[in-house]
Amino acid sequence: MPLDLFAVGDPIADTKAPTDVPIAERWSTRRFRARLVNPANRRKRTVIVVGTGLAGGSAAATLGEAGYRVKSFWFHDSPRRAHSVAAQGGINAAKNYRNDGDSVHRLFYDTVKGGDFRSREDNVHRLAEVSVSIIDQCVAQGVPFAREYGGLLDNRSFGGAQVSRTFYARGQTGQQLLYGAYQALERQMAVGTVEQHARTEMLDLIVVDGRARGIVARDLITGEVSTHFADAVVLATGGYSNVFYLSTNAKGSNTTAIWRAHKRGAYFANPCYTQIHPTCIPVKGDYQSKLTLMSESLRNDGRVWVPKERGDTRDPREIPEDERDYYLERIYPSFGNLVPRDIASRQAKNVCDEGRGVGPGGLGVYLDFADAIGRLGRPAIEAKYGNLFDMYAQITGEDPYETPMRIYPAVHYTMGGLWVDYDLQSTIPGLFVIGEANFSDHGANRLGASALMQGLADGYFVLPNTIGDYLADGPFGPLDDTHPQVAEALGGVQAQVQKLLSVNGTRTPASFHRELGRLMWDLCGMERSEEGLRKALDRIPEIRHEFWTNVKVSGEWDTINPTLEHAGRVADFLELAELMCVDALHRNESCGGHFRAESQTPEGEALRDDGEYAYVAAWEYTPEGAPPVLHREALEYEYVHLAQRSYK
Repeated sequence: MPLDLFAVGDPIADTKAPTDVPIAERWSTRRFRARLVNPANRRKRTVIVVGTGLAGGSAAATLGEAGYRVKSFWFHDSPRRAHSVAAQGGINAAKNYRNDGDSVHRLFYDTVKGGDFRSREDNVHRLAEVSVSIIDQCVAQGVPFAREYGGLLDNRSFGGAQVSRTFYARGQTGQQLLYGAYQALERQMAVGTVEQHARTEMLDLIVVDGRARGIVARDLITGEVSTHFADAVVLATGGYSNVFYLSTNAKGSNTTAIWRAHKRGAYFANPCYTQIHPTCIPVKGDYQSKLTLMSESLRNDGRVWVPKERGDTRDPREIPEDERDYYLERIYPSFGNLVPRDIASRQAKNVCDEGRGVGPGGLGVYLDFADAIGRLGRPAIEAKYGNLFDMYAQITGEDPYETPMRIYPAVHYTMGGLWVDYDLQSTIPGLFVIGEANFSDHGANRLGASALMQGLADGYFVLPNTIGDYLADGPFGPLDDTHPQVAEALGGVQAQVQKLLSVNGTRTPASFHRELGRLMWDLCGMERSEEGLRKALDRIPEIRHEFWTNVKVSGEWDTINPTLEHAGRVADFLELAELMCVDALHRNESCGGHFRAESQTPEGEALRDDGEYAYVAAWEYTPEGAPPVLHREALEYEYVHLAQRSYK
């Protein structure tokens, strides 16, 4: 790897996890050793929380309930429009209600293994511990989880596990969990502990004397750019899948908050770890704006297959059983259709590359429910998946009760994010990062139904217990816009807004976003290679230069201007994309969702190189023109031993 692409800095380590006790005692030990802020002093501490999804909404509500003064920011009109609302399939918890051998340790093991041994043991074990409390919390809120006939909470299976530990609310689990967090947040707003800032987008982090002390934000209605101060800042702004343009994320999902924090000194960990979800409705048309997820829960009852022969264009109902290849069941008999997402996605790509794909362009495989309908009856399938089937029918015009769904992998989630320690604090003191915005729990591949688990674990249970240790040193004194570091941040945001408006070129922000997304999908998507990544690294700076000399942002700054909003987000994607490719190129191994063509087993599985790459890659931002600096955090496995993953 040429040194001009990056420089190597000092190693980094998490020093907050109490490794002097067994892993099962570390979370309780950390809670006990952390300093507390008494109730009277909490009223004197202010915390900014950016984002109101499951992580941000639950964190703001819980901190407000604890007595802190909270300022909550979101760029939608309502907290309920956060992208968490779109999550479908369920939330994992080690309750073992099915008495099928589940436990905290098994969820811990499955998550470390599912992440292809590229996550921290300490964080993952805590996540598994806390999972059991999440369900109790949500049931107490009135979240309408599915129940069995006798009234007990129901469970179903998800990929990467041989037990049923996923709690669900039909195909709308994220929506129902978000409503639970939202009602808790609204209660705190009503009693005055949480101050709300709707339709407001964070555009920079204010760092004063080395501490995160606030944000610079733009009112999306009036255009006003203003500063907001606090003793600590929490980012809960989600992932960066929209760097690919086409993803299952909402169109407004972006990287701006975490990227601007990265440019202020927060290390960015494992940016190349992106998740490709195997069950999405295939792309249709060059100008499609987003993709639609079909929940992984469908793989409980749906069977994935393609024709055995290339170029078979018959109606799938006319293809006999002996001419079908149920390839996941054939290759992975132990897990079948419930292998982890990275494996299911790559195998779908493989059969399509062989010429056996179905649908337009041969970019699709079948997800067939005929067996399940015959075994359970249509009413049972409707009860489990009815809203998902309806959504598929409305989008495709095809009836999945009568003919198999067509699905294909699509970008869905990002395991990379800002580096955090065991307390969820970044490399900037006072900046905490929760949910998908951080990197901490999923390694190189997230298991299905674990995103909701992490978001609520961080917001309800982890952050409220760790942020006090930092705030015990506060409050940190008043600030205003005349402070030099505040004025610099505020002026920088105002200058960028004016710069975007002044270019007055000929191309829309959307055209640059689409071009970047296609490049990233082709060269840094489901499969990466040294040749492709180097091509991307040659092309991305050219696109970025053209953007800043030829983008056309219509409208004015002092009014509602979605084009201006999009332009600022695309500018950040153009910088993040380059770091993603550098990270993918430097990591010359395959692990989880990061698949290098040069590093695979004879069977085409991901081939890790634990001797060289068993570490977290934490990247430090450097000014434009200087290469990013790599800081390695060594990953040590004491309880789950390193091994080649096998789901056969």
